Amino acid sequence: MYIFLDIFLTVAHIVVTLFNLTGWIWRRTRKVHLMVLSLTLMSWLVLGIWYGWGYCVLTDWHWEVKEKLGEKNLPASFIKYLGDKLIGKNLDPSLVDNITLGCLVFAVVAAVYVNFIRRKKAPTGSSIQHN
Repeated sequence: MYIFLDIFLTVAHIVVTLFNLTGWIWRRTRKVHLMVLSLTLMSWLVLGIWYGWGYCVLTDWHWEVKEKLGEKNLPASFIKYLGDKLIGKNLDPSLVDNITLGCLVFAVVAAVYVNFIRRKKAPTGSSIQHN
């Protein structure tokens, strides 16, 4: 059961991360993207008050499963863990955290732009009026 949960949480982590980075692109996913991005930010910032900045509920659950499977010395970040596994090196946690934060800030700015700023600039009608 723990092996299944580990695989499920790995896939879920990757899907949520990729969706946080790209969900703003497609008009149909923008509302859901705002919700998922907001939940991520609330976890990082609000729960982070008590559990440490950048706290991720998904990582917490995932690390509990990995510890049951015998993994030790897990990093604070799933992104660092995945990067270490993919590259085969022990990446600098500060570098990974800074890149992760930069990507999240980019996604937030992009989401705000496409959902609120560009929407206000766009014409309301589908036809162009000529004088």
